[in-house]
Order: sequence, then C-alpha cells, then structure tokens
Amino acid sequence: MSAPETTASSPPQEHKKIFLAAVDESEESIHALSWFVNKILPASSSGHHHRSTLVLVYVKPPPPLYFSPDGHVFSADVMAAMDKYRNDVAECVMVKAKRVCKQAAGDNDNGDYQVKVETMIENGDARDVICQVAEKLGVDVLVMGSHGYGPIKRAFLGSVSNHCAQNVKCPILIIKRPKSNN
Repeated sequence: MSAPETTASSPPQEHKKIFLAAVDESEESIHALSWFVNKILPASSSGHHHRSTLVLVYVKPPPPLYFSPDGHVFSADVMAAMDKYRNDVAECVMVKAKRVCKQAAGDNDNGDYQVKVETMIENGDARDVICQVAEKLGVDVLVMGSHGYGPIKRAFLGSVSNHCAQNVKCPILIIKRPKSNN
C-alpha cells in the first residue's frame, strides 16, 4: 500500500464575514451602528482586507389604510404623497447610516480596516423582515439598537429587538443607548 499522494494545495478559504445592522430613524439605532462600527468592526476586520461586509437594512412599515373623516379612502394622490414620504424617510436613514460608516472608516488609521457596506430597503413588519433577511444572507451577527422601553410600553408597542433575539438563528448584538443625565 502506498502513501497518499500529496499535492500543493491553495491556502484555506477564509470565511467572508457578513454583519447585518438594522437601522431606523431613531437615535438608538444610529448610536448602535456607530458603536458597532467604531468598537467591534475594526477588531473583526483587522487583517481581513475586503473580507467583511456590513449590510444596512431599513424596513418600511406597510402603508396604513387611511380613511378621510367622512369614511372614504384617501385619493390616489394622497396615497402617492404618503408613499413618497415613506421612501424619503428610508433614503434619509440610509444616508445617515452610510455617513456613520464612512466616518468610522476615516477615523481608523489602520489600512486593513476595509469593510464593504451594502444597503437594503425592505417592506413589512420589521420584526419578521429583519429575521428573514438575516437568514437569507446567512449573516454572522445581527446588530441592532434598543429603544429601552419598559415592560408596559413593550407590551403595547412590541419590541423588535426582543422578537429578533428570540427568532433569529445567528448571534445578535443589541446595543442600548446610554441614558442621558438630564
């Protein structure tokens, strides 16, 4: 019996890390993204030139069905204006989130800190959509902020971060914004 043949092999493929950051128009969301890109992302991408991707996802809530005071559904023009507003909000959130990422990259003097930033704007219930996107992309970590609602508000308003923590299949990092001293 002869020894197994050895051949020169290519270096092992490094796993490309994918981070998903859920963003919305809240200060808590932007704080969480900023904290993550400044504190965690540089350490995770050190020495991994272009091997990490940060996906920013914003979920537009489904359009509500509006009725006028006399019981009629609003006109197509009014509905179009409301839809345009929702799209404008989504675009503003993404511009702000991308600016946070760009500032973090500019503040880091390490030449190895290079992370590809992608954006996604989805429609639906944020709780379900974020979990679906995380699974679809096979993300390594989901990052999101917490509004810090107490139990009563959370019971009425729901908690996106709590829902995701219970249902997403990847690790999740929930970042709370420090309380101000005011």
